[in-house]
Amino acid sequence: MILICGHYEGFDERIREHIVSDEISIGDYVLSGGETAAMVVADAVVRLVPDVLGSPDSPVEESHSSGLLEYPQYTRPPEYRGWEVPEILLSGNHGEIAKWRRKQAIFRTASRRPDLLKHAELTFEEKQFLEGLHKPSD
Repeated sequence: MILICGHYEGFDERIREHIVSDEISIGDYVLSGGETAAMVVADAVVRLVPDVLGSPDSPVEESHSSGLLEYPQYTRPPEYRGWEVPEILLSGNHGEIAKWRRKQAIFRTASRRPDLLKHAELTFEEKQFLEGLHKPSD
């Protein structure tokens, strides 16, 4: 794969017509040069190469692989500037933690990227939770 990066106005149309096989867009916004976009594409592609990531499950467990954005992440310490990690995450109850993470992922996706929910595989209970998010409060 060779990435050709335009700058400001792009690159010579003759290259596009006679050399380029595919054009890729990383989104609907303007950058001053294609180098940043090329870095995004390269990073996304390299992650798919075997043994690049620490675990073979990593690409499968990425946020978009389930059709949902990722749940909130927390690190140590459990309290910073008075901001605390949700108690459930400190409980050690892996089943409840998994439920909390899934619910948070659904909430975050509904709030930030509702278009992704069209393809998400949700249980009946998760669909009810999602419907509850859209109901106006009394």
